Amino acid sequence: MLTKRDRNLYDRQIMIPEIGEKGQERLNQAKVLIAGVGGLGSPTAFYLAAAGIGTIRLVDYDVVDISNLNRQILHWDGDIGREKVDSALEKLSRLNPSINIEPVREKIREDNLSRIVEGCNLIVDAMDNFNVRYLLNRSAVDHQIPLFHGAVRGFEGRAMTILPGQTACLMCMYRGPVPEEKSPVIGVTPAVIGAIQATEVIKFLTGVGQLLTNRILLFDGIDMTFKEFRINRNPHCMHCGNIKGKE
Repeated sequence: MLTKRDRNLYDRQIMIPEIGEKGQERLNQAKVLIAGVGGLGSPTAFYLAAAGIGTIRLVDYDVVDISNLNRQILHWDGDIGREKVDSALEKLSRLNPSINIEPVREKIREDNLSRIVEGCNLIVDAMDNFNVRYLLNRSAVDHQIPLFHGAVRGFEGRAMTILPGQTACLMCMYRGPVPEEKSPVIGVTPAVIGAIQATEVIKFLTGVGQLLTNRILLFDGIDMTFKEFRINRNPHCMHCGNIKGKE
């Protein structure tokens, strides 16, 4: 049940007919894992915290570096050298003390991911490493947990929502190894894509609208365009090909 403070704090979004008090209660009861508290994870975590997601589990192993500050809005100059999960915990707790923030300072690996994911309803992919993205994708498929994918480079970004057993997964789209490299990025790009990921999470939890399933949304900040492409589920996908479900 919503408290009086909840009704005041979330008044403007409760006013949205598609959300209302029942939708807000679903947000308050949710437990979301955000993998990565950098360029994408910062705006995603910020807006999910502001929306009243009951528990946000933040997973990141890195410390704040000066080169992060052009895009990672949860980390400030005085945080340089701090663990990112601690820096993010401080900001998000001040933003919304009504929610629970669970910082996890670990590298995501195959042997610890099940434990890290345990108890979470959704996974936000805010990583910059495709090896880890594939681990998240496989874990989401294995545990039947929705995965919200985002990626950025320069002025370009992309977002996609994955419902295991129902839609194409990340491996269906990329279908192979992706070379790792240090990518250029301007801070506004992860701001846009992170906000889209947060929007998709809120929509899923409240049952609002059409999700970015079986399609990928491409943002081009140079031309200020959005395009989308259909992604077909691969029946032979090594991650989701053996999962029974419907398109």
